[in-house]
This record gives sequence, structure tokens and C-alpha cells, in this order.
Amino acid sequence: MKERALKLFSGSSHPELAKEIAENLEIQVSEMEVKRFACGEVYAKPKITVRADDVFIVQTASSNVNEDLMELFVMLDSLKRSFAGNIHVVMPHYAYSRQDRVATPREPISARLVADLISTAGADHVIAMKLHSDQAQGFFDFPVDNVNTNRLFADYFKEKKLEDFVVVSPDAGGAKDAKKLADMVGANLAIIHKTRPQHHEAEVTHVVGEVEGKACVIFDDMVDTAGSVTAAYKALKDMGARDEIYLAATHPVFSGPARERLSTAGFKEVIVTNTIPIPQEKKFENLKVLSVAPLLAKIIKCVYSGKSVTDCIY
Repeated sequence: MKERALKLFSGSSHPELAKEIAENLEIQVSEMEVKRFACGEVYAKPKITVRADDVFIVQTASSNVNEDLMELFVMLDSLKRSFAGNIHVVMPHYAYSRQDRVATPREPISARLVADLISTAGADHVIAMKLHSDQAQGFFDFPVDNVNTNRLFADYFKEKKLEDFVVVSPDAGGAKDAKKLADMVGANLAIIHKTRPQHHEAEVTHVVGEVEGKACVIFDDMVDTAGSVTAAYKALKDMGARDEIYLAATHPVFSGPARERLSTAGFKEVIVTNTIPIPQEKKFENLKVLSVAPLLAKIIKCVYSGKSVTDCIY
């Protein structure tokens, strides 16, 4: 019988991350021909045999999310039709993750739609990082590993040896996750209550918790236009927090005015991961990027060897 091999492919959304994962696995990224026809349609096929192999595709949701998804679907179909044994999608930033419920009448649940499309295209398993809501795992009819990045941030702040600081959730929904980070680093918790008059707008109403005279770490799953986190920064300063205010978030979406807001808000440091590629024009002086590649490589190795992911990474 042919030995079941591990093959790692990359879409065009984040080839740098795929290369770094491969280096941690001590393998090469396998060749996949991906191109666009003159009409704009996507074409993809593996340049090597994948028959009966464990295949992992690295394709995150970048600023070209719709292109990223269509490319992923075509890659999945090509691998399925090439008799790949198991097909795993490594999507660190899961596409459409915030559209996970009906918040107002007649809204779609797009996160569920994307899950259905990934399944139909041929995936057997998804590895994501910090889903917007844990319940989104239930949108899939196959296994999902929703990897928490809290330990990356906890290790980073432990090395900084901050004193007398508070972990701050920018909204009530993120309080549970912020509490986990606070427990890891031995800090107290504060919660900011906000309202959203409309999309991409946030208004802070009050802060729950003691922040006066303390350093603060605002902790969120993602930063999009940075409206919420800059409003949170102002609220903390108004409540007497020290100038030492950090922002930590897993997914650096950085849309529209985000770069300008983050670079001028006054944050001591903005710490994110590389689940999404950050182009040079979106970077700024006090931005720190933590790599998720070693963690993802460890998870891929666990999945391939049939070991518990929890035991491997915690």
C-alpha cells in the first residue's frame, strides 16, 4: 500500500504564512498551479499526486475575501477529484465570521453559508483561529479545530513584566475570553459597555471595573476599522488609566481608517498575529506582529499523526 503522506498547499491569500508553517514542519510547500483565465475565472490543480494523502490547504480570509473563497473552492474540488485521502482547510481568519446570527430582520447567516460551501467543495476538516463566536463550529457537519491564541499573548505580556495592569474587554461579548487572558497573566478584568448605532460605529457608554492609575491591555478577537478600540482607549483615559495602554487582537483586518486611527490614538503598542497578511502601507511604528506559524505547524503534525490537538498544544 502507498504510504499516507502529508502534503501542504498554499492559496494566494497568504503564501508567506504557508511557507513559514512548512519550515516549522521541515517540509516544502507542494506545488499547486493557480491562475486566472482572461475572463477572471479561477483555475487550480495540484502539480503532484495526492492520492490517499493527508492534504492541508493554507488559505486565510484576507482583504480580498471573495477571491480567496472562490480560489479555495476550486482548489478543494481539484484535490477531491484527485483522490486525496483527507482534505484539511487551514483558514486562520475564517471568512464572514461576524455574520453568524440574525441580528436584525432579514439578515443572512453568511458564516453558515461559507461553512456549507467549504463542505460541498470537498473539505473534511477545518482549522481556524479565534472564531468570532465558538458556536460557529456547529455550522459544520465535520470536525473543526477552533484554536485559541490567548497563550501567544499571555507569553508576550509575561515577558514584558507589566505591573499593576488590567485586561480590558472592549464589549460584553468578549468578556469571557478577556477573563481567560487576565487569569493567565494574573491581572484583573474590566469591561467596556458600548452600543453600535450602525455598522463600523461604536459608542462607549461606561466602563465596568477599576482602571484608574493602572496600565491596560485592550483585548479583542479582531480589529477592523479600529473605531471600537480607539473609543475604548479614550474611555480608559477619561477614567484615569495610565498612558500605558496596549491593544492586543488576533486578526488584523485593518480596513479603511484603521491605520490612521491606530497610529495616532496613543497606544503604547498594538500587538496582533499574522493570521492575515499586513501590507506595508497598513503598518505603523508601534505595531508588533506575533507569528501563528509554529502553533499551526504543531497542530498539523498532531492531526496528521492522529494525536490529540489539545495534548499537543497545551
